[in-house]
Amino acid sequence: MRIDEILTRDAGPGDPGPLFSFEFFPPKTPDGERNLQDALARLAPLAPAFVSVTYGAGGSTRARTIEIVKSIKRDHGLETMAHLTCSGATVAELHAILDEMAAAGIDNVLALRGDPPAGAARWSRAEGGLEYSHELVALIKDRYDFAVGAACFPETHIEAASPEADLQYLAHKVGAGADFLITQLFFDNAVYVDFVARAREAGIDVPIIPGILPITHVGQLERMTKLCGASIPPALERELRAREGEPEAVVDFGVAYATLQCAELLAAGAPGIHFYTLNRSPATRAILSALRLTATANTLA
Repeated sequence: MRIDEILTRDAGPGDPGPLFSFEFFPPKTPDGERNLQDALARLAPLAPAFVSVTYGAGGSTRARTIEIVKSIKRDHGLETMAHLTCSGATVAELHAILDEMAAAGIDNVLALRGDPPAGAARWSRAEGGLEYSHELVALIKDRYDFAVGAACFPETHIEAASPEADLQYLAHKVGAGADFLITQLFFDNAVYVDFVARAREAGIDVPIIPGILPITHVGQLERMTKLCGASIPPALERELRAREGEPEAVVDFGVAYATLQCAELLAAGAPGIHFYTLNRSPATRAILSALRLTATANTLA
């Protein structure tokens, strides 16, 4: 099923409530493969609206991305979305990948520019390829019947000249046919609320799904935020520092923080939550279970 159709479904008797989705990445080692399979086995019963599978820098996991998306649909019966980037691919190669996805019964694609390949300081367009993600959105919409998602950046893309320029570029993606947006990770809900308001003022009217990373490791969090330019609110950083030498305490606090963050976002009107699982299940399972219990209790009340 197309994700744009899932997002615009009418609520009624038996409506499952807010949309929840999970992101996975193709593993590179046998241990990583076991982690992924374990996470899928434990998260699939939670019946997410969809799951997505990332695409490595420079297109390095192209075959594995499609293979994993196929297996998730086949073995778990879940709706899937394959990431696709412009990196390292000609237009002809992009068409070949999209043809393969269509033949596999995939209905949804997240269109991205992509990150530089390993060892490269900056991203560069492949000869005969595309330079911008809005060009990839347009290429997909011109020939295929996929629902197309795109990325957005509540705290502004690290390469953007300004927040205004970043929003203008986002409007190009939506104008090219993006059906919905998923945000980069963030930890201050005011950032998301302000971003959505500015996007609406700029004429961007598609659903904007917040992307949430459950915090389970301080060092990992620091590395990821440095790469993407997301900020850590001072109060959150203080609490994490106070627990830095206690790994279990960090996980417990991270689950609690993300649960409160998600509940507040849903109350503010977010269309759902997209969890960056990092191929691990416990934190995401705990957060989602708490959210659903709370929703059930509110309904009964």
